[in-house]
Amino acid sequence: MNYSRRRQKAVDLLTQLKLDALVLCHPENIRYLCGFTGSEGALIVSTEQLVFLTDSRYTTQARSEVVADKIDEYRVKGDGVIAVLTSLAVERIGFEAGLAVGVFNDLRDKGSSGWVWQHLHDEIQSLRLRKSTDEIQLISTAAGLNLAGFTEIRPMLRPGVRETEISLALEFAMRKLGAEEKAFDIIVASGERGAMPHGVASDKLLAEGELVTIDFGCRCAGYHSDETVTLAVGDVSDELRRIYATVLEAHDRALAAVAPGIALSELDRVARDYISACGYAEYFGHGLGHGVGLEVHEGPVVSSRSKAVADAGMVFTVEPGIYVPGVGGVRIEDMVLVTAEGHRVLTKIPKTFQTILLR
Repeated sequence: MNYSRRRQKAVDLLTQLKLDALVLCHPENIRYLCGFTGSEGALIVSTEQLVFLTDSRYTTQARSEVVADKIDEYRVKGDGVIAVLTSLAVERIGFEAGLAVGVFNDLRDKGSSGWVWQHLHDEIQSLRLRKSTDEIQLISTAAGLNLAGFTEIRPMLRPGVRETEISLALEFAMRKLGAEEKAFDIIVASGERGAMPHGVASDKLLAEGELVTIDFGCRCAGYHSDETVTLAVGDVSDELRRIYATVLEAHDRALAAVAPGIALSELDRVARDYISACGYAEYFGHGLGHGVGLEVHEGPVVSSRSKAVADAGMVFTVEPGIYVPGVGGVRIEDMVLVTAEGHRVLTKIPKTFQTILLR
């Protein structure tokens, strides 16, 4: 990873915002800027120095993987950060959304009365919005593990198999193939449970004539994949076929529209308008997608409320869905990379209608 380039992006942000320092505690932001993979630490960025702080549990680890001008150990996080800020003689300090209230109160109450604190959210998020070639490769590798893992467990998809068995087998397959970890609790929702967008696997048995939605992903060297497939368990009703066809067309139209310069709210509109025209407007309640990277859910947000515009290097999901209580649901999800010429789909599993043949 090119940490010097990432550091320069943070320094440029300081200049842009007329700040003297940034205080970062979010693990993914710290990892992005200096390479630390642990869960406890703080990073102070100034134009002169990049200083990483952690407690005694992680000091040895930090010295082996962190790229920074200085690595220090603290007993109390707030005290350690205050000591560094004091040594840097700063006045205007940016801090990120999500900083623990107790830590921030320590910084504000124990620090210099002359310090001016500025809360940042989108500004910090912007550092990670556009992925480098290395990041894209890792996300693509994770997507390849999705395909390999799903291909391995697909033969077990049949009536009488518990959703939890599928979830566990898929997680194990991806881990065995080289994934660090699953990206999130795997969703396996069959039959009427398919109307639950976040229907984490249950003890329900797959049954003939139902759809089953599987939403899953994994982590590779810190970077995530996210993908959703919906399959038919034997023959399904005309209504379920119609719902699937509607979601697939909405998915395909939104994907085809991905290109630099398009408003992300417009991508959401493309899919949502089609679903609405087919009579299912009330059954598509979530946004079209989200960014994927060091976090499985990160910026940019792809929804009707998004103010962002697609730019080369962004990676996000396109995942329309229809969820009809008492009937079932369909979600189809791919990860897409915005390129200078248009886009490239990073996930690998075909999304055409697939029927699990019953013997």
